[in-house]
Amino acid sequence: MNKIVLVLMSVALLSSNVFAEGAAGGAGAFGGLMPLLIIFVFFYLFLIRPQQKQRKEHQKMLEALKRDDKIITAGGIHATVVSVNGDIAEVKIADNVRIKIVKSTITTVVAPETAVTPEVIK
Repeated sequence: MNKIVLVLMSVALLSSNVFAEGAAGGAGAFGGLMPLLIIFVFFYLFLIRPQQKQRKEHQKMLEALKRDDKIITAGGIHATVVSVNGDIAEVKIADNVRIKIVKSTITTVVAPETAVTPEVIK
């Protein structure tokens, strides 16, 4: 958050200096575009690029999905993959209960050592 504030303050100060120079006849057309370029670079580095990276990692996870993987869906359902057919995955959520879900709704593949086994409360 501090980095964001620092960048925005520097853009504001830079733009005020550029416009002051422009009024005095100095910077020209490029000086007026400088704040916009800095803002674009900032948005690319801190917002667009990390989001693209995260989307690629999610896509790799979905492509590597296989039978008996433990998953968590976007709705919070814990399930085990039974089969994968194209864009659809059939998952088992309880004994003799299987549902078909769209693969893109899978948010997490749980590692075998961290899988949580539900306990029956008596």
